Amino acid sequence: MIGKLKGLIDSYGEDHVIIDVQGVGYVVQCSARTLQRLPQPGEAAALSIETHVREDAIRLYGFMSDVERDWFRLMQVVQGVGAKVALAILSTLDPGGLATAIATNDKAAIARAPGVGPKLAQRLCAELKDKAPAFGHIDPGVAQLAGALEDRKLPQPIADAVSALANLGYPQAQAVAAVAAAAKAAGDGAGTAQLIKLGLKELAK
Repeated sequence: MIGKLKGLIDSYGEDHVIIDVQGVGYVVQCSARTLQRLPQPGEAAALSIETHVREDAIRLYGFMSDVERDWFRLMQVVQGVGAKVALAILSTLDPGGLATAIATNDKAAIARAPGVGPKLAQRLCAELKDKAPAFGHIDPGVAQLAGALEDRKLPQPIADAVSALANLGYPQAQAVAAVAAAAKAAGDGAGTAQLIKLGLKELAK
């Protein structure tokens, strides 16, 4: 099995790159985000590789980091997520953004990926939320707050502050993280207006 390729960029396709390794050209499927980060043809590159062996084909999938490859593998344990959908999600969100979206139940961020509807985004969040903090170095307090928000167990001022920031156009993941930091700074008993004000300061950093 191939786990890594290091060679020269030969050429690019719409969804793949050909890497020349000592005269052998390997066709490697990549996310749009990965393709954008690779160098020009003729220059050296290295990719972490996931090899899929099927009866009718062997496919190589390439990633800029082992963490990105780990997310590619992990997402495919969820029903309805194959290699194509996993790459589409990684084209839309980097590994850190994906971990944050799952940990904070930001279904809308995941659903921006082509081929991912609201139900599949919900399934990804539900099935992978316990794994997201470990992959993305998410603040456990933020993940906990997001879970409490989903279960409607938050104090009303905190829930209202998250809702207010989301209504201003901030993604839920960012709103949750900002209000979590605001609540920590303000201490117990902070009102909605104060949390919104401090949350906006956090978002402006």
